[in-house]
Amino acid sequence: MQSDSVDLVVRASRAVIGGREVSASVSVVDGRIVAIDQPDAAVRAETEIVLGADEVLLPGLVDTHVHVNEPGRTEWEGFASATRAAAAGGITTIVDMPLNSIPPTVDVAALDVKRRVAADQSVVNVGFWGGAVPGNIDQLRPLHDAGVFGFKCFLLASGVDEFPPLTVPELEKALVEIASFDGLMIVHAENAELIAEAPSAEGREYAGFLESRPRAAENRAIEQVIELSRQTGCRVHILHLSSADALPMIAAAKRDGVRVTVETCPHYLCFDAEAVPAGATQFKCCPPIREAGNREALWQGLLDGTIDTIVTDHSPCTPDLKRFDTGDFGEAWGGIASLQVSLAAVWTEARARGCALTDIVRWMATNTADQVGMAERGRIEVGCAADLVVFAPDEEFTVDVARLYHRNPVTAYDRLGLSGVVRRSWIAGSESSTGRLLARD
Repeated sequence: MQSDSVDLVVRASRAVIGGREVSASVSVVDGRIVAIDQPDAAVRAETEIVLGADEVLLPGLVDTHVHVNEPGRTEWEGFASATRAAAAGGITTIVDMPLNSIPPTVDVAALDVKRRVAADQSVVNVGFWGGAVPGNIDQLRPLHDAGVFGFKCFLLASGVDEFPPLTVPELEKALVEIASFDGLMIVHAENAELIAEAPSAEGREYAGFLESRPRAAENRAIEQVIELSRQTGCRVHILHLSSADALPMIAAAKRDGVRVTVETCPHYLCFDAEAVPAGATQFKCCPPIREAGNREALWQGLLDGTIDTIVTDHSPCTPDLKRFDTGDFGEAWGGIASLQVSLAAVWTEARARGCALTDIVRWMATNTADQVGMAERGRIEVGCAADLVVFAPDEEFTVDVARLYHRNPVTAYDRLGLSGVVRRSWIAGSESSTGRLLARD
């Protein structure tokens, strides 16, 4: 280690570095990691932190699927509340979705609006997705050049009128355009025609809602996306996979060299359809939480590498939109708020299946960062941003929705017992600095 003083050194008997759990000291200068040494290395630092024996040093998580909703629907969520919740949950970087805000991020002017709103409020790093909607194909390259990390589209109604879906022919044209500059398309993959043929979702019984969003609709849309990626050469990413039936075709496509990646979400890994109570619309999301057997198959997809990442799809709303007055799944807004508890929720389920913290870091930090080209985040390496988290994996707690930092007191995780507490976090080596607005390199 160099003789000059560093800004910060964190000494840990347990740290996840390079895919392994090791003992180390991590030194930071000007917000970047400058050295990784033995935990007792002679390092002079302005600030020295020695972690307890029950604490593990992790890289800050990177959540690439967050609906912040500001501006336009800030009563649902906003950058101040969302990023505070993220930091409390060990997430040091988020990428904001282009819809639910007004205007949606479908052109550079709207991106500029979003950046101005986020600039002075965000306590973690924030990047942005662009949107692909009918009629904006000429905006895709300008948005790419302006630094969005890729483009989101729907293949069925999104739930908000200002962000309409693409038809399959429109998707193909967008993929051709995005492939021309080697961009990334991320897809809400459910087939509109098959869902239109399914039973309606009205009523308090979760089984009825589940029937309204069948696996076949998700499987068919994923099949279409894979085939179009194969034809166009465009990079594609399947959002919030809930149907484990699609795993074999995804694995086969990867073996064939199709440029496809896939994510799933904590709620698909923690909950099962059989246990959702009648009228409990806090569990409604699209695609839906499926059966317990399906959940276990998703875990297997993570373990064998077919599923690349775990992200929250944090999609909050005001309590009235959840229709707790009627408990009608057909009328309620679909979305689950989980930014602050996602790490603990996934870790609780993962450790019960024999997984390690190295797996969590791979799925929720390194792979998510790599998906969007953030080579200096989601890992503890020399030269990388010093976005760090102190995690106590064995400490247990019960989720209290009233104590979460996101704007509205609604979450499917309320009163759930979990393991793993985030005790502190650093953004660029500081516990008090604001986050950066990030752009694609």
